[in-house]
Amino acid sequence: MLELNKSGTDRSEPGRLPAQDPGPDAAPDTRPAGDSPSSGPDAAADRVPLRPYLIAGAILCALYFLYAYFQYARFGSPSWDLGIFEQEVRAYAGFDAPVVDIKGPGYLILGDHFSPIVALLAPLYWIWPSAESLLFAQAALFALGAVIVGRTTQQILGGRSGLCVTVAYGLSWGIQEAVKADFHEIAFAVPLLALVCRALLLKRYTAALLWSLPLVLVKEDLGATVAVVGFLLFVYGRRLQGALLAAFGVAAFVVTLVVLIPAASSAGRYDYWTKIDKNGEQDVSMLDSVLGVLDSSVKIEMLVFLIGITAFMALRSPLTLLILPTLGWRLLSQDSNHWGMVWHYSAILMPVLFLALADGVRRSRGSHRPWLASYAKVAVPVAAAIAVAMTQHLPLRDLLRPDTYRTDDARSQAARAALDAIPAGSRVETDITLMAHLTSDRTVYWVGGAPGTAPDIVAINLDFGWSRPIQDPVAYAEQLHPEARYRLKHRGGSFVVMERTTPEPAKIPGVRGD
Repeated sequence: MLELNKSGTDRSEPGRLPAQDPGPDAAPDTRPAGDSPSSGPDAAADRVPLRPYLIAGAILCALYFLYAYFQYARFGSPSWDLGIFEQEVRAYAGFDAPVVDIKGPGYLILGDHFSPIVALLAPLYWIWPSAESLLFAQAALFALGAVIVGRTTQQILGGRSGLCVTVAYGLSWGIQEAVKADFHEIAFAVPLLALVCRALLLKRYTAALLWSLPLVLVKEDLGATVAVVGFLLFVYGRRLQGALLAAFGVAAFVVTLVVLIPAASSAGRYDYWTKIDKNGEQDVSMLDSVLGVLDSSVKIEMLVFLIGITAFMALRSPLTLLILPTLGWRLLSQDSNHWGMVWHYSAILMPVLFLALADGVRRSRGSHRPWLASYAKVAVPVAAAIAVAMTQHLPLRDLLRPDTYRTDDARSQAARAALDAIPAGSRVETDITLMAHLTSDRTVYWVGGAPGTAPDIVAINLDFGWSRPIQDPVAYAEQLHPEARYRLKHRGGSFVVMERTTPEPAKIPGVRGD
């Protein structure tokens, strides 16, 4: 089970790397905080070659981007998030406030999720103004996590364990599902958490503190994760650093949710509280939410697979505590999308778990329990085998299918024809299918989410999955915008493009005049 102090349970054997700093009761370290030794095993570990991991990272980056690119090229985006993030990055690239009209005309996205770190993608967007640039950035960030995780594993375990863990991490279901879910801000948290865990394992405690600070700019809930990093520093003997970092994490978490997001939100509150205290229209008490954290087989399956992909060795490392804040809000949520193994929510847990695997193996190699010491010798290849075996049921398996690379099917051709019928610079109301292909050079609204705007174009995919089939697209457009009149401009396959025939409104909601 998870151990914060190895004293009296495990012992190191000659020729093996020492275990993680056992905590505040251990003999004092005379080195300055954050420094690593200049000789001994750690110095030898620093000589682990970087090139094999850069090559592995480049391969993984190519696989991730290849999958994401062809999903995008086939108009297969699973949600509106890619369009949302492109609108945000496009605003930052233009030195504008991060207004995301997909969420509502004039909607300031920092009032939804607090992720200002996304502004770092603006330089890339200057070069490559397309949603594809975001997909590439995410692929590179995930692959960077693999480089850090793999090389750190070899530094502390030796042998070929590093490349095995690189494969296990790179093919893990949390990363693959995040690639399938298109771009999300948590892509930045993946390498940052890998660097935090690396620093903790190599006893570079000041580095761990510094790498954890930017996490509060990735997403509002990660302040709680930063607080746990502070707790671990405190346990490892860096009491002042740990206490200060924990206090900073808690303060950032509270201030972001109670002050910053409500200040940016038009509603004046953090909307996602309702994910915990409401199930549909029914109110749910906090006690019921807590008692119901394991009330679904989907939740239990997720927990089993989270630890199972590490051959259960992550349970031997205190690093596993870092996954608790993210798991906490997900299990408390009444939204079933947060519980399972799909979407992007588990990606930030992967670097933590696989470095916890490495730490757990290191701790177990010298165990006085013979079965545990023996299992530690095979845990890393077992984890790699699990990842490879699971991939046959995960997104990257599609890269072995010829149909994945076909973008000339009838549906894709019809979608591209619809795009060609929509003028650059126009205001467009549309559904998920075309959305991320329009956000680079048009103002885009979510269909039904922009009343009173009378957009220039209403473009819809009749096969999108509407609750009621749309029999008359023009009538549907005028139902959405009774202040305007529309005519059919283009129809091909299931895609319909309508253009407004009446004058543009003098005042458009959410749009300020020059």
